[in-house]
Amino acid sequence: MAKQDYYETLGVDREVDDKALKSAFRKLAMQYHPDRNPDNADAESKFKEINEAYEILKDAEKRAAYDRYGHAAFEQGGPGGGGGGFGGGGFSGFGDIFEEMFGDMMGGGRGQSSGRGADLRYNMEISLEDAYNGKKATIEVPTSVNCDSCEGTGSEGGKPPSMCPSCHGRGKVRAQQGFFTIERTCPTCHGAGSVISDPCGVCGGTGRERKSKNLSVSVPAGVEDGTRIRLTGEGEAGLRGAPSGDLYIFLSVAPHRIFQREGANIFCEVPIPMTTAALGGEIEVPTVDGGRARIKIPEGTQGGNQFRLRSKGMSVMRSAARGDMFVEVSVETPVKLTKEQKDILKQFEAAGGGNVEKHSPETQGFFSKVKDFFEDLTE
Repeated sequence: MAKQDYYETLGVDREVDDKALKSAFRKLAMQYHPDRNPDNADAESKFKEINEAYEILKDAEKRAAYDRYGHAAFEQGGPGGGGGGFGGGGFSGFGDIFEEMFGDMMGGGRGQSSGRGADLRYNMEISLEDAYNGKKATIEVPTSVNCDSCEGTGSEGGKPPSMCPSCHGRGKVRAQQGFFTIERTCPTCHGAGSVISDPCGVCGGTGRERKSKNLSVSVPAGVEDGTRIRLTGEGEAGLRGAPSGDLYIFLSVAPHRIFQREGANIFCEVPIPMTTAALGGEIEVPTVDGGRARIKIPEGTQGGNQFRLRSKGMSVMRSAARGDMFVEVSVETPVKLTKEQKDILKQFEAAGGGNVEKHSPETQGFFSKVKDFFEDLTE
């Protein structure tokens, strides 16, 4: 099957400049990246085609050869020939492109090739009160830290590494293929430009060892479930003194036994006696800040009625504002009544004279709808 033209693969014309070419590549690479399209073979294939096209067109010499000879410039026996295309059939800059675009997301970054430490994740559960007030906590994180014995250098006794004999400190080597010169990461030092002749006996030359460290974390007031806190440089130590990764703390807010939260607002359901609902009165409710608030219940209050307490809700991050608190009442039917109490209720019912509509309008309204419903069925 014939390969698609590289310019068509990237959706650009043949006169495209470097800036527009890079922009087109970035957009397509993000769209078809395997992490965004798991288990999608078509997207993975498209992603490879995009990278292959960009790898050729971004290089002035390779692009000139492609413009003149097409795909034949990089095939066996073509003008760039030699046994399997560029770099033995691979893309010399694919790793750099991948790290430039997706390094931060994948925990690598451009420094990954030079040994940058991996990013770490720590899951931390806090209470609703902690989310309201904010808190300071100390966490223990198992990680890789700089080796004490070699001070992170990887060399026995902390001696400095030697210059790499293959690349002479450049970190890259060049190879000639036809009329092209290919530059790639040095296989001896893996891009570091130096090698360790006498590895540290404790860390084996990596410059790091496994340990746990205690870190202080400040949780700001108003955080929500899923909030992420980044501690720069507190991830795994890099290889042989390379930069450390970052630590990401993911917060989850534990369910509360009284309150429910929606954004900055707090909701609370409070049962009240039937007599309070009928005659009116006052109730006292707790608030998330640890205080108390009084609510006046008007006579004739129905179950499900809500009362709003302004500025009694959650803190708002990076603000002095607070959300509101909503108290929903549920009217509790009395149980285990004495004979005297039952007689009083019967007297109350009899005193109404059958005037249900006056004392229980919702009940009357519902049964009126039921009556109309059955009459419609019999017509």
